[in-house]
Amino acid sequence: MAQLIGGLGTSHIPAIGNAIHKGLQQEPYWKPFFDGFPPVQQWLNAKKPDVMVIFYNDHGLNFFLDKMPTFAVGAAPQYVNSDEGWGIPSLEPLRGEVDLSWHLINELIAKEFDVVTCQEMLVDHACSLPLKLFYPEGNYPVTVVPVCINTVQFPLPSAKRCYALGKAVGEAIRSWDSSKKVAVLASGGLSHQLDGERAGFINKAFDLQFLDSLDTNPEWATQFSVHELVEKTGTQGVELLMWLAMRGALATGGGSSVKRVTSNYHIPISNTATAVLALETA
Repeated sequence: MAQLIGGLGTSHIPAIGNAIHKGLQQEPYWKPFFDGFPPVQQWLNAKKPDVMVIFYNDHGLNFFLDKMPTFAVGAAPQYVNSDEGWGIPSLEPLRGEVDLSWHLINELIAKEFDVVTCQEMLVDHACSLPLKLFYPEGNYPVTVVPVCINTVQFPLPSAKRCYALGKAVGEAIRSWDSSKKVAVLASGGLSHQLDGERAGFINKAFDLQFLDSLDTNPEWATQFSVHELVEKTGTQGVELLMWLAMRGALATGGGSSVKRVTSNYHIPISNTATAVLALETA
């Protein structure tokens, strides 16, 4: 069976891609953010996952306001980057892990998650930027399965439901008939709001409490409704739902114990609280 080796989380702000493209990683504004990634890169180099399952939110590329699935899973042989133009100008397509995609889809539907199956899917900075941050040199050495969670248009799935989705994904990964090593990745957040009267809102205290909870009390954030999470983290801060799904995936296989490999929290980058986290399964 496949081995689920750990989980990663990172912010996916489009301006990060612009900084990478212009080589600004050591500039004072950017250095505290980029300094969080070498330990993750070292861990990935040591563990060498073959596949990454990416929990992310689509930004109007595949799904717009007229058709917004709650959960969607990619089942394509490749995923072409087609971002809105504020990131890295040219990126190679992501290679899909089709066999795992269909295994996840079948297992999720069997567990009564009504997912949308996407045999064609474009990706934006929410998928491409994390991989470029983790693998800054050359092509990505992993195949991917994108799992899209709606954080754009209400009604949104609850924190409890996203955690349960993650657990179902983790169970499916561990039952996949393969010798490959799999990591799960959460892309998004943390607290931020890009519009309205609270534009620029950041809640450092909540962010740090949330990050701490992912070690030993991963269901802590599931006590909050979506509207409470918006109040505490900002309209776009609900992207932490991806982090909950990632952590849920690790809470399978006989327990929820994980080891924190590294983490970094920095504010602000483009009006957003940014974080990176690596957790290894115990």
